Amino acid sequence: MGYNAMRMVDIIEKKRDGHELTTEEIRFFIEGYTNGSIPDYQASSFAMAVYFQDMTDRERADLTMAMVESGDQIDLSAIEGIKVDKHSTGGVGDTTTLVLGPLVAATGVPVAKMSGRGLGHTGGTIDKLEAIEGFHVELTTEQFAKQVNDIKVAVIGQSGNLTPADKKLYALRDVTGTVSSIPLIASSIMSKKIAAGSDAIVLDVKTGDGAFMKTVEDSVKLAKAMVKIGNAVGRKTMAIISDMNQPLGFAIGNALEVKEAIETLQGNGPEDLTELCLTLGSQMVTVAGHADSLEEARKQLEEVIANGKALDVFKQFIEAQGGNPAVVDDPTLLPQAAYKIDVPAKEAGYVGHIVADAIGTAAMLLGAGRATKESEIDLAVGLMLHKKVGDRVEVGDSLATIYANREDVEEVLNKIYSNITMSATPVEAPALIEEIITE
Repeated sequence: MGYNAMRMVDIIEKKRDGHELTTEEIRFFIEGYTNGSIPDYQASSFAMAVYFQDMTDRERADLTMAMVESGDQIDLSAIEGIKVDKHSTGGVGDTTTLVLGPLVAATGVPVAKMSGRGLGHTGGTIDKLEAIEGFHVELTTEQFAKQVNDIKVAVIGQSGNLTPADKKLYALRDVTGTVSSIPLIASSIMSKKIAAGSDAIVLDVKTGDGAFMKTVEDSVKLAKAMVKIGNAVGRKTMAIISDMNQPLGFAIGNALEVKEAIETLQGNGPEDLTELCLTLGSQMVTVAGHADSLEEARKQLEEVIANGKALDVFKQFIEAQGGNPAVVDDPTLLPQAAYKIDVPAKEAGYVGHIVADAIGTAAMLLGAGRATKESEIDLAVGLMLHKKVGDRVEVGDSLATIYANREDVEEVLNKIYSNITMSATPVEAPALIEEIITE
């Protein structure tokens, strides 16, 4: 049966009835949907069939590769060594890339990072880096490769026409009730990472209130699906499941998160952020073949923090991309907010719950993030938490500090108060790393 004889309606019916699609059928769908010969209504019917009937491991890998091949693929062969990329499924106060880039690079592993601009509570990694005066992400492919070869780390903006099939399908899933399908999420995330050209991929799948996947069980399913896809298509892949029932670290905002990243690279960062970076970093060093075990990899990372090398690489990285490296020694050079407003505790007890999403929204109300693509970000504003789940609090203790460029922050204050709940009895802090998935 040639391509001409293939019909989308037959493919929809085959999947609707729970049968396994061939590689050619999956390709036919992705190519046709990307070039416009298969209409939205058939694509949404197909997505719903997948939502109910699921896909086998092979179908998932084929779907991912068909999406990779729908557009440009970045060629990183000019960069020496095994290139490792990290992907986080998002979260609040997720400063990990800022720390991991220089940290992992300091052990000699090349980190060639492509990053988007965030639509969310705070900007994406690029917006955060642009809080450093002069820092720019516009590098040519040659400059990008040379910089990674020289200092082992570079971050550029996403360029080119990567995974157009995913962009179309993603927009469609959003309005057809088919977002939360494991094969569709897994292929969406993995197609972008594979098209970006890395040899190995480390995934941080968040779980909990502030995450896309609310239960550990669902997060494990998604992580395993992505690890299987990556390994099936020749990209060494590992994942961890980490807690997003409260924000990560203390800083939520752009300049504030850069400052927190610097402190973490100095070895004085928040406990949870440090632990997450060491866990993810250990996987990155291991999949890059620079350590025989996760334990050995972790020792290397702890060493480059202790001897100052990680911080030094951060300085070189900032300088290489036009930024002022002096911010590392003097974070007051970062954009500063005009007002610092304290949020005192109204009752004593233990912090029982911090609703990550809502605290993220509070930072966004100050101007730290984008509600729409056109929104301007204020890089100076945001929140610093002073208490995390399980901490003891007395009346008047500072729960958080609001960094604002306007005096009226009533709405933000109310949002913080209504989303940090107190408990009269002691509360156990949640485990940060739920699970590590290697195969």
